[in-house]
Amino acid sequence: MTPFVFATARYQSGDWDSAPLVPANLIDSIARYTSIDVLPSGVIVPLDSVTLFEYPLMYLTGHLPVRFTNAERANVQKFLDRGGMLFVDDHNHDTAGVFHRTATEEITKTAGKLVDLPNTHELYSTFFKFPDGPPTTSHELNGWGDNLVHKNLQAVMRGNRIEVLYSSKDYSSEWGYHPDTKRFQAIDNTKFGVNIIVYALTR
Repeated sequence: MTPFVFATARYQSGDWDSAPLVPANLIDSIARYTSIDVLPSGVIVPLDSVTLFEYPLMYLTGHLPVRFTNAERANVQKFLDRGGMLFVDDHNHDTAGVFHRTATEEITKTAGKLVDLPNTHELYSTFFKFPDGPPTTSHELNGWGDNLVHKNLQAVMRGNRIEVLYSSKDYSSEWGYHPDTKRFQAIDNTKFGVNIIVYALTR
């Protein structure tokens, strides 16, 4: 079986590389908690490259406006048509911010309408159990950004499968630390990232 490779999306607008520690942290969690064969280093994949189709899951984040080029949009559509999954996380945690406004517009143009994902969805029990839905982040609880605790993630669905998963919760900040510091934490807050990866690989 081909090892899983964590792929970060590079797009021409904005700051696609705003969360450089997240890939290593989630790779560590996959290796730590699952039997999935995972490469120790992630890759950066341009959205307009044919290499996009080599990966089952793409992680996309940033703070600044997201505007896909025509080539990027067409390629992402093909990626989704072929069964890929796109996970987009707003690094601002601010529904009035430029990343949220532009990213959700691009997702709608590219894949279709975002809807609230029910907190009973199988994503929350694919590996670890999250009976209350998406775990909150410290930024939400501290009132940073839009001062909201977002009760749901959003998704573009294709049948019963999540095609695009969208988060306003800023997991990019929550998971943006060196994996070695996990031993100092009472609860490993990257466990939900494991669910996202397992879901993308098995659904």
